[in-house]
Amino acid sequence: MCRNIRTLYNFDPPATEDEIRASALQFVRKLSGFNQPSKINEAAFNQAVEQVSEAARTLISSLVTLAPPRDREIEKAKAAVLSAKRFGTQ
Repeated sequence: MCRNIRTLYNFDPPATEDEIRASALQFVRKLSGFNQPSKINEAAFNQAVEQVSEAARTLISSLVTLAPPRDREIEKAKAAVLSAKRFGTQ
């Protein structure tokens, strides 16, 4: 599950609301141990996702860097090279 949480800060274009929420969802899933909560836990689970999303938005908007924004396509290509090196080419 944690493999799906990606760095969202300092990219061009910036992280979208969907990316922030997806990251928060993965984080809450990992913490709770639930992929999908039961009906009785659904409200608490969804509230946690919203709170983590808000905290992530606050963090991302508050951070300051002098580094130029990273390009998503370049980072994706780097990750593919590392993955191929680690797991072998398919």
